[in-house]
Amino acid sequence: MAEIRLYGIPNCDTVKRARAWLAAQGAAHDFHDFKKSGVPAQDLAGWMAVLGSGRLLNRAGTTWRKLDDAQRTAAGDAAGAAALMRAQPSVIKRPVVRWADGSLSVGFDADDWTRRLRGRG
Repeated sequence: MAEIRLYGIPNCDTVKRARAWLAAQGAAHDFHDFKKSGVPAQDLAGWMAVLGSGRLLNRAGTTWRKLDDAQRTAAGDAAGAAALMRAQPSVIKRPVVRWADGSLSVGFDADDWTRRLRGRG
């Protein structure tokens, strides 16, 4: 198993760019596909504890915009946000990455990722 684990959806443009960037850097990684394998409950709980639902919940994406008002309101607290992310993984900002040192990041930022790969994250 690679030390870097990237979580996301394979057809997401940001995930595609992130995976291509890692490959170009020669950085081996495991990929967890939310669509095929779902959102691991234990991982989500850990992400929520470290990052909070505000960083994980993509309120700007298509999936969020398609939700009705009741679903959006229900996602207003941590439990509701976690339930929504488990039910509709597309609402999670992508990619979520667990780095070799155990730290987490959300989204793709080449400068930040370069620092992390060099151990100065």
